[in-house]
Amino acid sequence: MFLAIRDLWWARGRFALMAGAIALITLLVVMLTGLTEGLGRQSTSAITSLRADQIAVERPASGETLSMSTSRITGAALQKARTQSGVNAADPIGISTTRVTVGSTPAPATLFGVDPKAAVAPSGIGPDSAVVSSELVKDHTIRAGDSISVNGTTLRVAKVVDDASFSHVPVVWVPRSLWRHTGAAAGSEGTVLALQTGKGFDAQSFDTATGLVSKSRADSLSTIGSYSAENGSLTMIRGLLIAISALVIGAFFTVWTVQREGDLAVLKAVGARTTYLLRDALGQALLTLLLGGGIGTAAAFALGLAVRGQVPVVIDLGTVVVPFALMVAVGLLGATAALRRVVTVDPLTALAGAR
Repeated sequence: MFLAIRDLWWARGRFALMAGAIALITLLVVMLTGLTEGLGRQSTSAITSLRADQIAVERPASGETLSMSTSRITGAALQKARTQSGVNAADPIGISTTRVTVGSTPAPATLFGVDPKAAVAPSGIGPDSAVVSSELVKDHTIRAGDSISVNGTTLRVAKVVDDASFSHVPVVWVPRSLWRHTGAAAGSEGTVLALQTGKGFDAQSFDTATGLVSKSRADSLSTIGSYSAENGSLTMIRGLLIAISALVIGAFFTVWTVQREGDLAVLKAVGARTTYLLRDALGQALLTLLLGGGIGTAAAFALGLAVRGQVPVVIDLGTVVVPFALMVAVGLLGATAALRRVVTVDPLTALAGAR
């Protein structure tokens, strides 16, 4: 590492330029990771917080995709689901987007209609009471004990729950009897089934018997249209950024190694081993990545904390440390493109060319 540090100090201008480029790329990757996670939670947090092992939706017609927004659970399917082996509870949830009235102000909300005594129902919900998401409270002054109007019915707010959103709209939990009087119900028992399962549950047998499609809670997120589109697009952009960073870092260290061929030739001529030069080159790349990536990660962390009240960005260990580690690993992979010249440089040819 002695030669690596001395070389970086001697070419500190180029080193600072490269570290700055890595810092900017890392800043973008970390912020994009946090934004992807934040947008994902705004689309799915109401589902991921359910006390359920499986989510069952209606099997789509040929050529269509699974979707919670178009799913309808019939009474016959509900009865069959409750009699299947390994199913401890099968609770229908009616999901529909509407407007609720807070005071005299209408506000967009996603209704989650559940039976008050269902295993999946949040505590506090009753025949004349509702549970609202904290996302709704941010925009409207609502406290437990206040009243809201849902489709002309006045409900008392029994409780405010943290971070419950569906397709970027805050959730209001209401009695299923109220949801079934909305136009979205269309005579169905619900939109999805929340299953609590135990020993003996077999997803394939359940699907065959009920005509539904059951998925684990994590896998069911793909049936939320907004989540699938956003997560796929942002993940692709993040992957492209990481691939670009590998190419940029690889190109930089390749050029740097070409400029150092004379020095490498001298070192080989005086007896330096190739393994020593390889360790030195990788150490140089690691130092550059750690410094540049560290600066970019710190900047992203500070920026994320500053804007997370206005932007749906998540700043935690998974969205900060993991992208940083990935950038370092990918950067080292790109830097290995420069190692071929370290191995193949001929000291005699290089020294003769220098003369």
